Amino acid sequence: MAFSAEQESLIVSSWDMLKNNSADHGLKFFLKIFSAAPEAKALFSYLKDSNVPLEQNPKLKSHATVVFVMIAESAVQLRKAGKVTVGNSSLKHLGVVHTKLGVTDAHFAVAKAALLETIKEGVPCIWSAALSDAWGVAYDQIVAAIKAEMN
Repeated sequence: MAFSAEQESLIVSSWDMLKNNSADHGLKFFLKIFSAAPEAKALFSYLKDSNVPLEQNPKLKSHATVVFVMIAESAVQLRKAGKVTVGNSSLKHLGVVHTKLGVTDAHFAVAKAALLETIKEGVPCIWSAALSDAWGVAYDQIVAAIKAEMN
C-alpha cells in the first residue's frame, strides 16, 4: 500500500502538534485500549498485580510514551524510508514480543481505533477524514511489518 506525499504531510503536521505532549497522548492511547478491551491489561506483567491506578503507573506511562512515539516516528518517516523502520527497537524484537504475549488481530484493531481517537482528540483543529486515513494507512503498514516478524 503506497503512502502518498499528502498523507506524509498530514502525518508530519499532526505529529508536530502532538509530540510536545507525547507522554500524555501515549497514556491516553493506552487508557483507551484498556477501556475498550480490559482484558488487554493481562498482556502487561507490571499491571497484573499492581494496585496503582493505571493513570499513575510509572511503568505504563513510560511504555505508553515509547509506543506512541515509535508509532508516530515510524509513520513520519514511512514515505521517505519506503518501509517501516523503528527507533531503539527492531521489528524482529517487536514480532517476538508480540508473539510471546499472544497479541492477535483483534488487539491490533483495538489499538488502531484507540490511536485514531487519541490523535483526533489531540489535534481537533486539523482533524479530518484525510488525516484519519493517513494515520490509518501508516498504522496498518507498521502492524503489517510487525506481523511479518511474528510468523
